[in-house]
Amino acid sequence: MGLTKNQYLTYARLPKWLLPSGWPMEGMAPALATIHIFEGKVHSVVPSVQDDSGTNLSGGLVLPGLVEAHAHLDKTFTIHRLGELQPGLLNAIQAMKSDQKNWSYEDLFDRAEQALEQAYRNGVVFLRTHVDWVSENTPLAWDVFGDLAKKWQSRVRLQRVALIPLGLLENKAWSRQIANTIRLSDDSQMGGFIHSSNFTYIGIKNLIEAASDEALILDLHIDEELIDEPQGLPALLDILDGQSFHSRIVCGHVCALSSVDESVALTLLGRVAKHPITLVTLPGTNLLLQDARTGRTPRNRGLTLVNEAMQRNIPTMVATDNVQDAFCHLGEYDPVKALQLGVYSGHLQHAFDVWSQSICRFDWLNSATDKNFSLVGKEADFVIFDTKNVSSWPSNIARLVMRKGQFITNTSIFHSRFDTHFNDQNKEVNDER
Repeated sequence: MGLTKNQYLTYARLPKWLLPSGWPMEGMAPALATIHIFEGKVHSVVPSVQDDSGTNLSGGLVLPGLVEAHAHLDKTFTIHRLGELQPGLLNAIQAMKSDQKNWSYEDLFDRAEQALEQAYRNGVVFLRTHVDWVSENTPLAWDVFGDLAKKWQSRVRLQRVALIPLGLLENKAWSRQIANTIRLSDDSQMGGFIHSSNFTYIGIKNLIEAASDEALILDLHIDEELIDEPQGLPALLDILDGQSFHSRIVCGHVCALSSVDESVALTLLGRVAKHPITLVTLPGTNLLLQDARTGRTPRNRGLTLVNEAMQRNIPTMVATDNVQDAFCHLGEYDPVKALQLGVYSGHLQHAFDVWSQSICRFDWLNSATDKNFSLVGKEADFVIFDTKNVSSWPSNIARLVMRKGQFITNTSIFHSRFDTHFNDQNKEVNDER
């Protein structure tokens, strides 16, 4: 028995950022919503009324499919073979370099696929992975993940970003050659590692020009350190102030904004707001790597200034980053858990109604952001949480995952909350399988 073309999710609690202006309120909260799904896509979203029929979510919290904005699938799930590790970012880089002798096609493919399977079960629809690119030659992982992206295209969109050290980019010919290779690769973007240990102004300039000439998005690791005078972000802004960049630039980490004088940091953020820049904070990895010394409790936790960025309307995202490797010894591919760390460590207010967009807004990684983001017309990919209390989220992370109008996770744990129609629909899904 197949599912009907028309489906309805009723009495869904959607976050405020996802609702159109003028949406009615019930007390301090927005009115619950009925989501009409037609042939696997969202046909309409309207306030629920008493006689609505369908799958009654009873006020359960609902988000669109999740976005994993920053990951490293080439490094993932390697912690078991790395031995004793020294704390800190640069030590983690050296540990991963020593492991690269193990990076065969099969090793890379199997570890990355394990990550995608985990992300898929958690409700992720898009995952952007950085790939170490350390010479003028295309790395093996780039081709492996291209194959993996094709295999997984109907479940998780896997996008590659070349993570290139600045020293390599000092060679203008190589930077252009790499950018051209990336442009010819499916669903791929250009990136760079910008740190005081490898800083070169000409490398940043060549990176920006090469990406601009090939109409590529830039996704950077920048100022991932705690220093008084960061070099990366100021240099990037100086270059952008002098030329136009029509695509998007994603700045990951930017930990140094938390260690410089506050007036300097806020001035830099004011400049960031004038450009098509998105910030991405990675609380799990930065909590473990920044200000890290054996036997000493860290004083500075290394998160970038996420609250101040959002106050200036700078698109700001939260992502998982590394999982079970030299950079982060534990974790899993779950943006909700990453946001939970961000809420606690960054004092993020209104987690569901405001900050949930930081793990859902794929458009914030695109060239142009969608000022009127809407579910209508998009595929019916949803994550439904087993709570109707916004104060329990994201601590309460038990969930159902719906893809194209069908549930891919076991719904039995929710039977106490949802109505009989939901149980019947789940039976139809299982029958089809």
